[in-house]
Amino acid sequence: MSTHKPIRKAVFPVAGLGTRFLPATKAVPKELLPIVDRPLIQYAVDEAREAGIEQMIFVTGRGKTAIVEHFDRAFELEATMTERGKDMAVLEPTHATPGDIIAVRQQVPLGLGHAIWCARAVVGDEPFAVFLPDELMVPQAGGGAGCMAQMVAAYDEIGGNLISVLEVPEDRVSSYGVIDPGEERGNLTEVRGLVEKPAVADAPSNKILSGRYILQPEVMRVLETQGKGAGGEIQLTDAMARMIGSQPFHAVTFAGRRFDCGSKLGFVEATLALALERDDMGPEVRAMAARLLRG
Repeated sequence: MSTHKPIRKAVFPVAGLGTRFLPATKAVPKELLPIVDRPLIQYAVDEAREAGIEQMIFVTGRGKTAIVEHFDRAFELEATMTERGKDMAVLEPTHATPGDIIAVRQQVPLGLGHAIWCARAVVGDEPFAVFLPDELMVPQAGGGAGCMAQMVAAYDEIGGNLISVLEVPEDRVSSYGVIDPGEERGNLTEVRGLVEKPAVADAPSNKILSGRYILQPEVMRVLETQGKGAGGEIQLTDAMARMIGSQPFHAVTFAGRRFDCGSKLGFVEATLALALERDDMGPEVRAMAARLLRG
């Protein structure tokens, strides 16, 4: 039995404008763009629920109310589906217990660290998870635990702060935040420092940050006084770097796959990869792709 406070809450920073996907995101939040038939935010929330997280905190902005509505009951739709004998199971993952979905506003776009800080009143004095929905983290083909479930299992063992990482080829590290690693034990690596987009020759490792965190509430106090960093924004990475040495920090190497759905190519890759794995369409998608490639 773990002696650490349980991870009951998760923060989802979803206030971004999604300009890379314009004009699709002019009226539809980027987080509601579907990978096949599930929006990005649904994948993240499902991953959180699998890990035992109970309360989802969306840090939203103007024009993002549809994200919260996605997890509300749609009485007209459900009544029509029932009358027509449609399978209601498809909507069950979108239903939230009252109080399990909370939205707070990030009124000014001051960066990821600021977005996390906006959730401070709801997080309170508890450790919490952070999900970046653009980073679609899925288990290896054939099954396995999700990224946050793997992180919570590690947290129950060692506590402290945790970052999910993936290993990439060394020539790609300059596109990511990278950890400075210490002692390694299984899928756990001690984090001695964080380096943002290092030159290949200067990178301390090939383990990149991959959009999932478990943080102690003290990070909110650090963010309270955090100055602006890269891009003129309040960076979460800077706050975590200040905490290293005063609190335990470890990285969990995720046994799974990451799709960067913040880019168009990553979004298309995720759609194709997940469609190919589905029993209801995989063979047809494979045949279609082969036909298209033949020209």
